[in-house]
Amino acid sequence: MALKRSIGLGGLTFIGIGAVLGSGWLFAPLLAAQQAGPASLVSWAIGGVLILMIALPFAEIAGCLPEAGAIARLPRYSHGNFTSMLIGWSAWLGYATLPPIEAVAILKYIGPLLPGIYGGAGGGGDIGDVVGPTPLGYAVAVCILLLMVAINALGVAWLDKANAIITTVKVLVPLIVVLTFISHDFHWSNFSAHGGFAPYGLIGILGAISTGGVIFAYAGFRHIIDLAGEARRPALFVPLALLFTVLGCFVIYVLLQFAFIGGVPPSAFHGGWTSLDFSHHLGPMAGIATVIGASWLLALLYSGAVLGPFGSALIATGSNARLGMALARNGFFPAMFARLSARGIPFRALMLGAVVGMLMLSLPFKEMVALNSSAIVLSFCVGPLTVVALRRQIPNQPRAVRIPFVHVVAPVAFVIATLIIYWSGWNTIWRLDIGLAAGIAIFALKLRWEPQVEPVDIGHARWFFVYIAGVNAVSVLGDFGGGLGVLPFGWDMAVLAAVALVCFRIGLADALPAQRTAELVDEALHGP
Repeated sequence: MALKRSIGLGGLTFIGIGAVLGSGWLFAPLLAAQQAGPASLVSWAIGGVLILMIALPFAEIAGCLPEAGAIARLPRYSHGNFTSMLIGWSAWLGYATLPPIEAVAILKYIGPLLPGIYGGAGGGGDIGDVVGPTPLGYAVAVCILLLMVAINALGVAWLDKANAIITTVKVLVPLIVVLTFISHDFHWSNFSAHGGFAPYGLIGILGAISTGGVIFAYAGFRHIIDLAGEARRPALFVPLALLFTVLGCFVIYVLLQFAFIGGVPPSAFHGGWTSLDFSHHLGPMAGIATVIGASWLLALLYSGAVLGPFGSALIATGSNARLGMALARNGFFPAMFARLSARGIPFRALMLGAVVGMLMLSLPFKEMVALNSSAIVLSFCVGPLTVVALRRQIPNQPRAVRIPFVHVVAPVAFVIATLIIYWSGWNTIWRLDIGLAAGIAIFALKLRWEPQVEPVDIGHARWFFVYIAGVNAVSVLGDFGGGLGVLPFGWDMAVLAAVALVCFRIGLADALPAQRTAELVDEALHGP
């Protein structure tokens, strides 16, 4: 049985937007404004351009080779099995952590409404010293995870329909918030007062993109790539869905930031934008809504706080199943995880992700978030390198989308992807190292028990080890997320850009021979 190609352009776009718009939009405008003031609008624009440059290579190669779990499959064609294993394993770990993270986030948001499921700051203060889910809360979280699994198990058409409904609400809620703030007592003076439009200059604008979370807010576009194997007309729909997702979310984020800046009451400023704060557990939007007398918005914000994380985790649950199937096809997971159910779903891979997610509920919340961030960011670097390598290896392969000036765009996108990894911070990157080491250990044990039929291709992964070593060195010397601060701001990114460009050249040199790539692609498209 083969996967069912039933997702149209609208469904793919809604998957992308639904994955991007989690609950982060409730807090992102405040975090960005604290870093850059009104110039945070510029940060969102720059962030959108940067993420679009990373998405473009994926648009070309996923449209050319549309596969389920493509993040784990595409590197196999350009650099072989070992590189594919490292990237796929990292992404799988990241996807597996997202559903339990979002389940706990839902508990935190609804904690004040349902005392007894979450204790501590922001969630039901009647549970003594408990900070986090209570035993009852953990049971509710497991039920939330099982609901996500059930929807996915019904088939991709059910996932498509459920996500369309959820994403429609997720888009409408922030737009209603924007219209409400603008139509109430909107303070145009906020755009020029308190230090002017850009009170912290270029450093503030760049800081909002990196540590302010702007660039990470766009990261969910990858799920379109992982579900490309179930898209109708993927050569056309996958690139268009990626474009529409980035542009659509850019518009929503800019509108939210604009409404937030003008909606902040002048009385809330006690020391400029950096000291701005709102104590409401639903975030600054709820705080402003309360101040301006629009308390009726709180009901909508509660729905956004529940549907936002649920929708994102629902998509991640489905994507993780496809990644598990892809890893099984690559020979990393046992072959049984590549088998499809009667509904055309990799059900065993789906259940594997669910079990791992339930086990991860026992981890501290901050550890889950750190593991998620560290595991997912690595996948950004694959697209730019793979697209250039495949242009050389299979130049005659039909491509609905061909990036113009790819030999300029791809290296720049690779540098941007590397900066995103670096901006996640040293405390995230060393966890990434542990995750990669665990993946290598698992792969080594599997080779001991069950020899690999295909070549392992370690020699074609040389660039990856040089790359990881370079990122680690700059990260530990830099000033992001626990670094030593030896490299000052600006110089750290310049050094890292140079490291990335060198690794990009090594990566092209380490690509598979064209004949081997052509054979792998032919097998993927037409069967063995």
